[in-house]
Amino acid sequence: MTTQNYLMIDIAGTELTTEDKELLQHPKIGGVILFTRNHESLSQLKNLTSEIHNLKSPALMIAVDHEGGRVQRFREGFTLLPPMRELGDLYDKNPGSAILKTENMGEIMGRELKAVGIDCSFAPVLDIDIGISEVIGNRSFHSDPKIISILAGALVHSMHKMELIAVGKHFPGHGHVKADSHIAIPIDNRNIEAITQSDLLPFQYLIESGIDGIMPAHVIYEKCDPAPAGFSSFWLKNILRHQLNFNGLIFSDDLTMKGAEPMGNMIERVIKAKTAGCDMLLICNNRDAAIEVIQHEHT
Repeated sequence: MTTQNYLMIDIAGTELTTEDKELLQHPKIGGVILFTRNHESLSQLKNLTSEIHNLKSPALMIAVDHEGGRVQRFREGFTLLPPMRELGDLYDKNPGSAILKTENMGEIMGRELKAVGIDCSFAPVLDIDIGISEVIGNRSFHSDPKIISILAGALVHSMHKMELIAVGKHFPGHGHVKADSHIAIPIDNRNIEAITQSDLLPFQYLIESGIDGIMPAHVIYEKCDPAPAGFSSFWLKNILRHQLNFNGLIFSDDLTMKGAEPMGNMIERVIKAKTAGCDMLLICNNRDAAIEVIQHEHT
C-alpha cells in the first residue's frame, strides 16, 4: 500500500520551522496547501514558496483555495476576485461579456498566483446551485450545468495559459444537499440517472477540455454507493476514470472534515481513499494526524 508523494499537508506560519522542513522532505509528502495565515506579504509568500520548492526533487506541489468571493485565501496584494455567481448572473444578461470577464479573471488568478510560486488553485467549483446548499451558494457559477460548463471552461483555459493547475470540485456534485460536509455528513438520495443528467455534465465537459485535477465531495450518494464519493471506487474508478475517461490527478477533499468521519480514524480514511482511487490526499489543520499517517508503515 505504501507509495510516495501522495500526501498534501499544511504549515502553521509564514515561514518554515525545523519540523516543517523535516516533514515536507518525507517521501510520502507530495504537496503543501497554503492558507491565509501563511500570507503576510508578496515578498514573504514568494520566499516561502521558493523554500518549499527547493526542499527536494521532484519539487512539492503548492496549492491554495483561490476561487474568488468568500473562498480566496490571499487578499492583501492580490486582486479581489468576485464569486463565480456574479459571472453567471452576467451571462444571463450578456453571454459574450461574461465569457470575456471569466477569461480575464482566470488570467489574473493565474498570473498573480504563479508570480508568488503557487502551482495549483483548487478551482473552479463545478457544482450546480439549485438554492439548497449554503456551503456552495454563490461559489457556483449557475443553476444551469451548460452555463457552468461554458464559464468554467473559459476560466480553466485562461488558468492554463498562465500555467496554473486547475482542479474542478466537488465531484460528482455537492449542490443538491443542504448539509455542509465540513461540519456534517451530507446524504444525496438521487439515483445515478438523475446525477448523470445534470451534475456530471460540467465535469464531463471540463474533462474533455483537459482539466488537470478533480476533487470529489464528502457526500454520500446512498442509492449509488454507501461511502462518500472520495472513498468510493464506484465514483472514482467506474464513473470518473472509466465512464468519463479522466486521466488527471484526483485530490481528496480534506480528510479531517466531518464528512469523512464515517470512514473511521485517519489511518483508515487514508487507506480507503487511496484504495478508492485518490492520488493526492489532503490532511489540513491537524499536524498530529499528518504525522501519524507519515509514520504508519501500512499507508
